[in-house]
Amino acid sequence: MRKTFGAVGLGSFGLIFLLSAVWPAGAQNAKTAYPSMAPLEQYMMEGNAEIELARSAAPKSVAQNAEVLVLGRNGYETAVKGTNGFVCIVERAWTVGIDEPDFWNPKVRAPMCLNAASARSYLPLTIRKTELVMAGKSRAQIVEAIEAGLEKKELPALEPGAMSYMLSKHGYLNDRDGHWHPHVMFYVPLAEPLSLGANTEDSPIFAAKDVEDRLTVVFIPVAQWSDGTFDSAHME
Repeated sequence: MRKTFGAVGLGSFGLIFLLSAVWPAGAQNAKTAYPSMAPLEQYMMEGNAEIELARSAAPKSVAQNAEVLVLGRNGYETAVKGTNGFVCIVERAWTVGIDEPDFWNPKVRAPMCLNAASARSYLPLTIRKTELVMAGKSRAQIVEAIEAGLEKKELPALEPGAMSYMLSKHGYLNDRDGHWHPHVMFYVPLAEPLSLGANTEDSPIFAAKDVEDRLTVVFIPVAQWSDGTFDSAHME
């Protein structure tokens, strides 16, 4: 029997999206749980652990030859050189929508592996937002900087075929969903989800608009985690 998922956790570009009609009361309370940035150390990881977590986002056949970025005190740094065009990274909470309650949540660890097209055209958004956070910018300043970067074409337009894997059992996407379900994501220019056949009762896919970043992300839940085991939700 097909499992219907009520909500997507932290997606490819790190957005928290609610795809069910009602946000639970507990999540409403989260709006005040993280009012400001926590001490930087709470967002950091030991280097080898971060590399391992980043690689867990994709099948071994992809991740073993991917470039790996880790978070440093000034932004993301290359920890492992890659050969296949993929880039694996662990996003932090500030890549969610600017008004989301988890924006400063120091527990968020969102492993993802991006193909070459998304590494060239989506990943610069994550890198730029992280640099702004590390520079002490406010939410409003981050929005302004991203908008300016897009307007001036300092940040690239999406390339066709941009996609990423989020198949890790070990991520923490938000306080509501934990690691949610294994899924892949495709990035397209800003579009209404219904125009993609997404977010309907009988559709197997979800999509969400990110107006700030001028794109829409399509989420496709899959049956297996990166280690080859099955997500129990797909067995129901």
